[in-house]
Amino acid sequence: MTSRPRRGGRGVLVILALLLSASGALRLGSGVGAAMARAPDGGQSAAPQVCPEPPLALAEALATREQRVATQEAAIADRLAALALADATIRTRLESLAAAEASLSETLARADGAAEGDLAKLTKMYETMKPKDAAALFATMAPDFAAGFIGRMQPAAAAAVLSGMQAEQAYAISVLLAARNAKVPTE
Repeated sequence: MTSRPRRGGRGVLVILALLLSASGALRLGSGVGAAMARAPDGGQSAAPQVCPEPPLALAEALATREQRVATQEAAIADRLAALALADATIRTRLESLAAAEASLSETLARADGAAEGDLAKLTKMYETMKPKDAAALFATMAPDFAAGFIGRMQPAAAAAVLSGMQAEQAYAISVLLAARNAKVPTE
């Protein structure tokens, strides 16, 4: 006689059936609490609870606090309005200051341009004069003032004017011309 191999599937099926049954029971049991909560009487037959009136001292404290908060809100609203007004005033003043600054800058630029034009005309006039006449004129000027014009002149015209001046005066003007840029920062 040959023996047949035995199948062990029945034990596994029993265990699987027990696990599925346990899972179903757990699912049914977990919904019971929610179902009781949804019941019109909440699972109990007691009357709904009523909150008692708050104590008088608590009601007065809350009313006082509400008044204080309302007062603070009104003060904050007033401050915000004042700040908005001040902000608008400051913006207006800044705009007028910017316009005044632009106007002043334009006026200064015109004045600087006019002064520069006058200096250029005088320098050109001194350059076209006879060196002897220009030297006599520069001899009457203060050395620093004369050095300003001679420094702007063409080198040939300046040399001719300096050569027509007395040696002391020409030397003083030359020293001023040489030292004029000595104090300029090099770094």
